[in-house]
Amino acid sequence: MIFHETPVRGAFLIEPQKREDERGFFARVFCEREFAAAGLETRFVQANNSLTGRRLTLRGMHYQLPPAAEVKLVRCVGGALYDVVVDLRPDSPSFGRWFGAELSAANRLMMYVPRGCAHGFVTLAEDTEALYLVSAFYAPEQERGLRYDDPWMGIEWPVAPQDLSAKDAGWPAFDAGFHGIERMRGLL
Repeated sequence: MIFHETPVRGAFLIEPQKREDERGFFARVFCEREFAAAGLETRFVQANNSLTGRRLTLRGMHYQLPPAAEVKLVRCVGGALYDVVVDLRPDSPSFGRWFGAELSAANRLMMYVPRGCAHGFVTLAEDTEALYLVSAFYAPEQERGLRYDDPWMGIEWPVAPQDLSAKDAGWPAFDAGFHGIERMRGLL
């Protein structure tokens, strides 16, 4: 696997290295040794699968508070999506920065989302399916989110999301002022 650093500290775009022949190819999408050597999480407790029927559907921007803060390893296995990670860690050198990349069934790229970062995506194709591993169990009482169009994050979506759940539409904007940062220091 090839681990490409991103502008968000600890977030990686991961490219599987294919071994190809006339039959097709073989590639690893997870290797405990390679992840450990790169300083990444190696223990995942849940595998999640989502299918989104319509193009331009947004899912996000989600994160979980401690003790349920989670690492995610996201791969698109059908269709295509634009995947985004935002650093919410006030003490991080990349605090407030975001990174996005297209993940598709064709390019087989994966996004590694570290703890303390919000995550979301917009679908670029009909019937887009994502598979992701998480390092903590889902804890509804610890789930939080931010508005996908919050000016503080300034995410440049490649397409305008047109369909989102009531929950995702109702997430608050991040208060980047002193109170917002102090609130995040206590939560992440």
